[in-house]
Amino acid sequence: MELKQLHTHFLNSSGVSTDTRNIEPGMLFFCLKGDNFNGNKFAQEALDKGAYKVIIDETRYHKNTGETILCADVLEALQKLAHYHRNYLKVPIIALTGSNGKTTTKELINAVISTSYTTTATKGNLNNHIGVPLTLLAMNNDTQYGIVEMGANHHKEIEQLCAITAPDFGYITNFGKAHLEGFGSLEGVVQAKTELYDYLKDHKKTVFVNGNDPKQMIHSKNINRVVFGTDQQYIPISLKDASNELIVQYNNEVIQSKLIGSYNFHNIAAAIAIGSYLNIPTAAIKKAIESYTPTNNRSQVIDKDSNKIILDAYNANPTSMIAALENFKQFAGSNKKMFLGDMFEVGKDTAEEHEAIILFLKENPFGEVYVIGSNFYNTNTEAPHIKKFITFEDLKEKINEQKITDSTLLIKASRGMALERILDLL
Repeated sequence: MELKQLHTHFLNSSGVSTDTRNIEPGMLFFCLKGDNFNGNKFAQEALDKGAYKVIIDETRYHKNTGETILCADVLEALQKLAHYHRNYLKVPIIALTGSNGKTTTKELINAVISTSYTTTATKGNLNNHIGVPLTLLAMNNDTQYGIVEMGANHHKEIEQLCAITAPDFGYITNFGKAHLEGFGSLEGVVQAKTELYDYLKDHKKTVFVNGNDPKQMIHSKNINRVVFGTDQQYIPISLKDASNELIVQYNNEVIQSKLIGSYNFHNIAAAIAIGSYLNIPTAAIKKAIESYTPTNNRSQVIDKDSNKIILDAYNANPTSMIAALENFKQFAGSNKKMFLGDMFEVGKDTAEEHEAIILFLKENPFGEVYVIGSNFYNTNTEAPHIKKFITFEDLKEKINEQKITDSTLLIKASRGMALERILDLL
């Protein structure tokens, strides 16, 4: 089937689904495959639940009734349809990637732009080779700006996502020690993330750049760029206070956010700069930033009984872990305790990077530390303020022995550790 005809079917549908558990009548169902599943097997179930058409790539599931559309590769068909739809709509798209802060920055940008325009943005962190096409296909004639988050853990993934998305604008949050298992090194991270810069340069598009980040300034040379930061020659945005929830200043306006951590200043600043570039009124930008509340275990501040908790357990890597600890060290609060879980996808540097975190904690004894997981457990430390637990159950037993009250807590770990479970123990 030609792509134009598939797009016509899409326009006549009620949307796209890749999971029969959330399919709705009238949808196009794409039978994706994975290492442990074959979506073709669910073709009939999708039709039984009211799918308008089902896209398959195995002939044995093909029906001559017109209900199934046979193609060479379902994933490729989904991606090509998304790219075709993006060109059909001609919506200006802002793409962002980076090692840390992508989702928070994307949500802040969306909060700001949506005060003046109708937007469609990546939901949650659906930022991979499947999530990005689904975001593009969620756009319609009402969409005035698209905001697409791009994630990657291997080289050439950002390049592929750019080819699908064809962004008009781009932003890289930072380069950090994330997904080292796939990228090999910090230099590998830089090479992978700057695939976005390569696309923008080759297609004469525009990039937003944090002028306070020397690496971003170097790698964005020779691209049409909009620079923001504390330097007055750029869009001037400054940090006034980071001892609790961040306070920033822009256009003589003081903006009181609900985000903590000086690392979030750059995320806020990017949203302000993009809003400024799009001529969104300062008052609207201020209201959007001040109204944004972090969710999904990302820099959430939770008051529970007599404890104040910073819940940042959505993800962790060596760069974001040190940033969180540096912030917590300066954070206003008494009787500080840190619950830190293993960092995943660090590859050959796993032992070294966990040792580096422990060394920082030994040299900066600003509170009690509880580290959880085999990687932290195998580090070398006899520091009395650092307590090691190989499993969450071991930690649970310790917490149940002592009641934690009147404390300021930091919970930080990779997603697989699920350390938000600590909240149930307090």
